Amino acid sequence: MNPKAKSRNSTPAAMISAGLLAAALSGPVLAANPCAAKAANPCAAKNPCATNPCAAGPKINRKDVVRPAGYKPLKGDHATLAKQGAVLFTDAKLSTNGMSCNTCHQDNNAYQASFALPYPHRVQMAKDDLGLKTIHLDEMVQLCMVKPMAAKPLPWQSEELAALVAYVSDVQKKFKPAAGAANPCAAKNPCAARNPRMAKNPCAAKKH
Repeated sequence: MNPKAKSRNSTPAAMISAGLLAAALSGPVLAANPCAAKAANPCAAKNPCATNPCAAGPKINRKDVVRPAGYKPLKGDHATLAKQGAVLFTDAKLSTNGMSCNTCHQDNNAYQASFALPYPHRVQMAKDDLGLKTIHLDEMVQLCMVKPMAAKPLPWQSEELAALVAYVSDVQKKFKPAAGAANPCAAKNPCAARNPRMAKNPCAAKKH
């Protein structure tokens, strides 16, 4: 056979092979592997209620919570103080960990049934942490400041303390025990909704 003819006959095949190889090399990168590791979960940020903020924590100084000797609550216009207290109730700047009173009491819920009773009354957290049989409302505010919110207590004669007391006392008047049984950390988690990254895994074994 004529070598030149062979060369001519093989040229188209070689060109086709070369073209396929070039197309493969220059073509799009392989599609993303559906079995590859998933990107970071946008809902993986630390949930302030992942652990109970009212549970274990640093030891509390009784002097930070219990009314000092000779203490008399600051007096002022109740409506004005309550309005200010409503703002402070959602202010995370009062804490050192990003929490606010509203973190555990969203929509003024998640209070224990005893919250309906006049202060001073028994509160389990005060009993567990400080051995107090009963606690005043202003003392309860201070307890929440130093434990769940990990902050310093408010000055006893401060307008902030008086404002929070005024606001919470108004909430208490409308409180119904049946509505307060919920866990303060049980509020709907925005990450609990179906995660778009959690669609059915195409690599999961199929059941027959």
